[in-house]
Amino acid sequence: MEIGIISTDKKRFLPLLLLADEQESMIDRYLERGEMFAAREDGIVVAVCVVTREAEGFYELKNLAVHPHFHRRGIGRAMIDHIWRHYAPSCRTLLVGTGDSPSTVPFYEKCGFVYSHRIKDFFTDNYDHPVIDGGVLLTDMLYFRRER
Repeated sequence: MEIGIISTDKKRFLPLLLLADEQESMIDRYLERGEMFAAREDGIVVAVCVVTREAEGFYELKNLAVHPHFHRRGIGRAMIDHIWRHYAPSCRTLLVGTGDSPSTVPFYEKCGFVYSHRIKDFFTDNYDHPVIDGGVLLTDMLYFRRER
């Protein structure tokens, strides 16, 4: 697997991005200001992520999507490890926001993130439809952080 930066025409990966953030208008809030990474296997993009610089030394993982056929192969973790190394010179804190899903919370914890805080009613206030992940109706955004 190889991971590289995508700097142009990021929207061509919208079908993958929508797997992790299912409303295009929300993706539009961060896609162009963020740096996009893509993981390829045999030349085929199997995962993408978008990272934004929020402040000096402070970055946020806004989107991490792995194609369903490639789940449970360590690709998501490899993407996180890659961006952690990529931003090593300048990143002291990497933040990620997610819903209270039975699959995403344990995944981020296994990747070295710890609970930080929550934004109450984020999903109900910002999405035009109910967001359900792993059978759970998402309401609050949970934030996790990884510190250097």
